[in-house]
Amino acid sequence: MNSLLYLIIQIINLFQFILIVYIILTWLVNFNIINTGNRFVYTILDALYRLCEPSLIFVRRYLPTFGAIDLSPIIVYLALWFAKSLLIEYWPK
Repeated sequence: MNSLLYLIIQIINLFQFILIVYIILTWLVNFNIINTGNRFVYTILDALYRLCEPSLIFVRRYLPTFGAIDLSPIIVYLALWFAKSLLIEYWPK
């Protein structure tokens, strides 16, 4: 059973890493540091968008708007961290 726990933890860690990369790349695009006209950059951003946006949209439904500040990635990251902590603490030994 511990190997299943480690697999779930690694999947959560991978999604957290993907979420951080997505946040950083969207900042770089918004500040015009990288250009989405480049096909490689567009492909990477599209893949990350398809992976991250379903969870972010779910959280955005319940968060109030704060103007240009988007807190949904922080909430998703904290929820993943909390779920990982709960799994580790309450997994049957």
